[in-house]
Amino acid sequence: MSAHVEWQQGMQFKATSGSGHSVLMDGDKANGASPMEMVLMAAGSCSSVDVVSILEKTKQQVARCEVAIEGKRADSVPAVFTDIHLHFIVHGTDVSPSHVERAVKLSADKYCSVAIMLSASVNMTHSFEIVAG
Repeated sequence: MSAHVEWQQGMQFKATSGSGHSVLMDGDKANGASPMEMVLMAAGSCSSVDVVSILEKTKQQVARCEVAIEGKRADSVPAVFTDIHLHFIVHGTDVSPSHVERAVKLSADKYCSVAIMLSASVNMTHSFEIVAG
């Protein structure tokens, strides 16, 4: 796995993955997400991939899945994350709470490389809700 980051202007950087996908990051947050916001988005995306995949394998009728992520950072430099909470909102018909709970737990404990890596130094917590329809 590889990536390349190139300065564009100001505090803007173009990051390109080894697979050829690019994203603009901006330390000033004017024209792109900051690198720390990207960390939160990576954790949420990685976990969501797991949750959706597990729910689909258990034949749950999931119409939509989203995750709201809140990160708290240290007050001093380096302002690392101290706490990250992922709240999954699963939309669907007859979705079993026990299946969602299991999917979230498996993602957190076994499958999501990003969240598991972060949990070595960050207090990672998870919750979920199910929205019918």
